[in-house]
Parts: sequence; C-alpha cells; structure tokens
Amino acid sequence: MKGFRQFILRGNVVDLAVAVVIGVAFTAVVQSVVKDLLTPLIAAIVGKPDFSALTFTINDSRFAYGDVINAGLSFVAVAAAVYFVMVLPIQRLQARRAPATEPETRECPECLSAIPRLARRCPYCTSHLAQSS
Repeated sequence: MKGFRQFILRGNVVDLAVAVVIGVAFTAVVQSVVKDLLTPLIAAIVGKPDFSALTFTINDSRFAYGDVINAGLSFVAVAAAVYFVMVLPIQRLQARRAPATEPETRECPECLSAIPRLARRCPYCTSHLAQSS
C-alpha cells in the first residue's frame, strides 16, 4: 500500500489527473460552443439548420453523418484553442528565454557551400578559408 500511495502522490500523476479533469471540462465548453454557436453559424451560411439532424439510411441502418461533422468541428475548435492559447504563447516564451547561439555553419566564399563554422579549408572546393571566431 505504501508503494501505491507514493506512486499516486508523485507530482506528475497528480498533474496528469488535473490536466484530464480540466480537459474534460474544456471539451464540454468547446462542444457547447460548436453545437450552439459555430454549427448554427455555418448552417446559416450553408442553409441547413442543424448538422446533427443530417442522416441517411441503408437497409434500415441509420447513419448520422451530421454528428461526425459536429465532432470534426469540435476537434478543430479544441485543437485551435490549445494551439493559440497554450502552444503558441509557450513557444514565444521559450524563444525569448533561449540564449542566442552562434550558427554551427557558415558559407564558403568561393563555392557558397555550407561548411562548419571552424573549418579552415572547404571540403567541397578545397579553398583556404579565413578562420572565423
């Protein structure tokens, strides 16, 4: 029981549990936005009042392809929200915090090939190069 308690109380397990709960709540909000705002807006443009009502029947089997359209819209909305609200700001923050580094390659002045920055001779045209610092 002690090992199980240590496993559960580790930071990453608790963080993952919190992320799942927040993700479920966020998904409910996005699905509501898609169902109640985005779908009627697109339906007003296309001319159908509700995608979830779109179905077809083959041999008494009902296929609700409108629900698939709603699920696709929900997925795109969640993916866009995660990208613009979480991924993009974190990438910008990491780019600001990253130290400036020198490029590892430079261009040979004779043949314009990419060569290591500290090279003294071009491996492509064998010309002698000034030492770069």
